[in-house]
Amino acid sequence: MTDHYFGKRRTLAELEEIVPALKQGGKTVVLANGCFDILHVGHTRYLQAAKALGDCLVVAINSDESARRLKGPGRPILDENARVEIIAGLEAPDWVCTFHGNDVSDVIKRLRPDIHAKGTDYTEETVPEREVVKSYGGRVVICGDPKDHASRSFIEKIRSIVE
Repeated sequence: MTDHYFGKRRTLAELEEIVPALKQGGKTVVLANGCFDILHVGHTRYLQAAKALGDCLVVAINSDESARRLKGPGRPILDENARVEIIAGLEAPDWVCTFHGNDVSDVIKRLRPDIHAKGTDYTEETVPEREVVKSYGGRVVICGDPKDHASRSFIEKIRSIVE
């Protein structure tokens, strides 16, 4: 991993020091999250849209164990270190971390981002972490393009070609 990408990867403890300082400096901090297994155009559009909502974008990526619980056997295809490096290589994220829960509530409680950005497979009412975000005055924003891309679809297409 190059130093540039390594510089974007932070622990949650490190981000707990960075984010409050940014907010005190008047910056709007946005949090986006996901598994990001087999990066596709929907992911990049989501992250670009999330970044446009504020000054700084933190991307929280499901750990391997978390992704496996959510996505099922055989997932993730790419391990968490590869997924972190790929996301860190994109322009939009300022920092990238991993998390172990089934949702990103713990990260939100610890970082208290101004905006929690979710993809268009959610509505503001269906975001699992919405009450946590609302509890400290943050906002939930749905962004990105319509959910017509999915890693699962790409995996199925690859399997059909290989078989």
